[in-house]
Amino acid sequence: MKITIISVGKIKEKFFTDAIKEYAKRLSKYCKLSEEVISDERADESFSQMEIEQVKIKEGTKILNKIKSNTYVFILHINGEQLSSEKLAQKINNLGIEGNSDLTFVIGGSNGLSDEVLNRADFKLSFSKMTFPHQLFKVILLEQIYRAFKINSGEAYHK
Repeated sequence: MKITIISVGKIKEKFFTDAIKEYAKRLSKYCKLSEEVISDERADESFSQMEIEQVKIKEGTKILNKIKSNTYVFILHINGEQLSSEKLAQKINNLGIEGNSDLTFVIGGSNGLSDEVLNRADFKLSFSKMTFPHQLFKVILLEQIYRAFKINSGEAYHK
């Protein structure tokens, strides 16, 4: 299985990059993982809603340019469906059985995702109604994907 993580904004904190590298290393046993980092657009707090929408559109265009046509796209979105770790594992497993062995997970920027990106989603996934820092969320996402593979393999990591 091939997993691609597309995220907006570079991660600057070493402890986050170390955690991401650790989960990427762990995942290498189960899948081919690739990461695409999209540069975030400048958006001051003084920006109007129209200016924020333009930022989302610019970031969205960059995201869409990275999504392959034959991939199954998970968009991480606060209003998406919440799944347990077991249900996420089951969904990933079922997608593989159905022939969807190329999965893409998209993490938007701090202003959210454009309508065009949201419309490209095959599945909108929410981990919580809470808001998380984007840098931390990438770690959480990778851990949950790793957990899903461990569950599907019947290994003892998941408790």
